[in-house]
Amino acid sequence: MRSAVAFGDRVYVVDDGCPEGSGRFVESLGLSRVVVVYHERNCGVGGATITGIRRALEDGMDVIVKVDGDGQMDPRWIPSLVAPILRGQADYTKGNRFFYPEDLREMPWVRLLGNAALSFLSKFSTGYWNLFDPTNGFVAIHAAVARRIPWEKVHRRFFFESDVLFRLYLLRAKVVDVPLPARYRGESSSLSVGRSIPEFLFNHIRNFIKRIFYCYILRDFSLASVEFFTGTLLLVLGSIAAAWEWWQSHVTGLPRTPGTVMLVALPIFLGLQLLLGFLAFDIRAVPQEAVHPLFQAEPPGGPDREGSTPC
Repeated sequence: MRSAVAFGDRVYVVDDGCPEGSGRFVESLGLSRVVVVYHERNCGVGGATITGIRRALEDGMDVIVKVDGDGQMDPRWIPSLVAPILRGQADYTKGNRFFYPEDLREMPWVRLLGNAALSFLSKFSTGYWNLFDPTNGFVAIHAAVARRIPWEKVHRRFFFESDVLFRLYLLRAKVVDVPLPARYRGESSSLSVGRSIPEFLFNHIRNFIKRIFYCYILRDFSLASVEFFTGTLLLVLGSIAAAWEWWQSHVTGLPRTPGTVMLVALPIFLGLQLLLGFLAFDIRAVPQEAVHPLFQAEPPGGPDREGSTPC
């Protein structure tokens, strides 16, 4: 935390109902430019981050960086994280611990496999096919973009980072991965793998459905929309017909004729082809230009309409 002070105009420490009194300890250090914000009860990593972002916006900060307090994020990398935003090349940057293979030797294999699976799911739900390591919490965001995110709708717990990416895509914000190493010192994570898998899967599916509705129905009904809905319909109907024919063959003991097999397989093949076409379009639709210059030209407002306490 001391090292973070050297890289920012102000450091906000959020005491998220800490039973060990971390906020009071930070205040006792007497560090300049450090502001401690307290939660009466624990709001989770997302809730604490939202409080810090809202306070930074109230104080007129231009770029906001999130650094977790577990010691795994080296503040010396903050300049690398904020550089693309300051150059106007990004609206939001995030660390990527998977860029350099030699750095992965320190990462526990459970986290390696889990992050790989979550990254794949995140590509579908957020639309950022060019990103990896979506759960990386070492991030930076331009204030003009942060003001446009409806923070009251963002997930308060461990799904926070992925949910923010989903909200950024709806704003058409440009997100850039920055290769950053992580430091592992044998810390135990409070994230339960068994409990988080169904929760993350549900949230990713929900965000994927919402993204398809917002981007391919509500905002723009295009040829890609036709490909997705027609392909999905053909694939579902073809799969149901195939299962029915297989069951009938199993019950009667009579093999299906080649004509029947072809009629059942045709909608499946067509559906897959249309969905692949949609997927190619969706990958090409990743935002490529920063939008914060446009947002800076608009009247500010919106991020703190529910007050500074997120939970």
